[in-house]
This record gives sequence, C-alpha cells and structure tokens, in this order.
Amino acid sequence: MVSTQRAATAKMVDYLANTEINSQRIAAVESCFGASGQPLALPGRVLLGEGVLTKECRKKAKPRVFFLFNDILVYGSIVLSKRRYRSQHIIPLEEVTLELLPETLQAKNRWMIRTARKSFVVSAASDTERQEWVSHIEECVRRQLLATGRPPSTEHAAPWIPDKATDICMRCTQTRFSALTRRHHCRKCGFVVCAECSRARVLLPRLASKPLRVCSLCYRELAAQKPEEEGAEGGQGAGSRVPCGASSGDDDDDSEEDKEGGGDGDWPSRVQFYASGVSWSSFHS
Repeated sequence: MVSTQRAATAKMVDYLANTEINSQRIAAVESCFGASGQPLALPGRVLLGEGVLTKECRKKAKPRVFFLFNDILVYGSIVLSKRRYRSQHIIPLEEVTLELLPETLQAKNRWMIRTARKSFVVSAASDTERQEWVSHIEECVRRQLLATGRPPSTEHAAPWIPDKATDICMRCTQTRFSALTRRHHCRKCGFVVCAECSRARVLLPRLASKPLRVCSLCYRELAAQKPEEEGAEGGQGAGSRVPCGASSGDDDDDSEEDKEGGGDGDWPSRVQFYASGVSWSSFHS
C-alpha cells in the first residue's frame, strides 16, 4: 500500500510538472486569494490536490480550504466557495509531521498537522478522504526531506486545547471562566488558563519574535532551563515576566481564528458534512 501510494504521488508530480493545466490550476488558486495572498507559482511546483477540511479552532471547528502542493501546504478561510478565499497560510512540507487521531462525539476522520510554529487538528468528510490526504502529504514530505537533505522535524508546537474543553483554569483549577473572566492559552503547552496563571511572557523564537504568554508552570520550567538568559535579555527575553496588561499584543492571536471565519454561513452543519455522501476533496492526475 505504501509503495503503491508513493508511486502514485511520484507519477502525479512527474506528469503535472511544467504542464499548462498545472499552471492554470495554480493561477486559479492565486486568483481566489487575490492581492492578500502570496504568489504560488514556482518552476517545478505542482498542485496535487485540494478540498475542504474542518479545522479545530479555539471556539469551534470551522471550514477551511486546503491546497496540497508537492512542497507546501496552503490553507485559508472560505469567503465564497471556489471563488474567494482569505487569510492565506503557507506551510513548508519539510516541517510537517502528521498524527492520526481517534474520533470524538463531535468529529470524525481526524488527524493533527504538526509543525514547529503551529500544530492543529483537521477532519475530512470521510475516512477515504482522510487516507488520501494523509498518504499524499506524507509522501510529499518524504520527497521534500530527500531533496533538501533535512532530517524529519522533531520539535512541534503544542496544539491549543479548545475553549469548550474546560470551564476552569487548567493550572490553578480554581478560577472559573465566565463572560467577565476570559480564557487565555499558554503558547508553550496549549493549556487553557486564567490571566493570573499566565502573567509571564517568554521569548519562544520558534513561534514569534516577541515574548509570548505562557502559563506559570511552563514559565518556571523555561526559566530553570535557561537561567542565564533571564538577565541577558534585559527583562524581555526567555525568562521575562511582565504584568498581564503590559504586553497584551500576543493576545491578538487568541481570536485570530474567530476573525477569519468568513463564509461559515454557506457551510453545512457538521452532520451534513460527514453524511452528505459528497466528496469534499479531489486529487489531480
């Protein structure tokens, strides 16, 4: 099965590379993202497949359009299906590792996409589509690692635990969240925590160039690992700790996925997504 999939992916890449139909498909994707997206056409780049997956965001799962190229994975928010997308994200495939996940009461056909900067969970409409996505991505990753000579990625960002997973702070287990007491996420472990348990800001170079919010436990662990950086960074480095309101810029990321959610009105319910019998993904030949 593995060797068959490898041969199929290799055949697709070799056949489509530098063809007019491939160029037209990539141009169509660029057009859908418009001026807000980055150029995607490069010599030798092939668009292998595309489709809609649900991405588990902090408040709820939302539809996202995904495009698999032989060297990158691109996704964005749906404004108007097949015509207008926004919030383009580009992930180099050599940074990707995948992890299959079990079903939950709310979601099926799940897997996690892990990278050093961001990790998140997606779901396909059917198990067959999940198998196609996973097998094609894994083969493209393997080919990219061979081409670049890089070893497989071993450091991955922690996925954020969804807001609805807990009503209380996962660190102190005392603070109860409400309309007035908001949830925050530790950028190191992904836990849902209260403001008091996440007052520290730490520089995590793999994630951002500015200090990010971390929970009290991760702060202590990081400070113990690199005590010399605490003073060397002048209070803004790996061990920096500042009042909660004084460096709130990273909290803008908390609601990034919610701000992206355009186009959800055209989206069927999750039950319809799984039971419709309609294919939501296609791979080119």
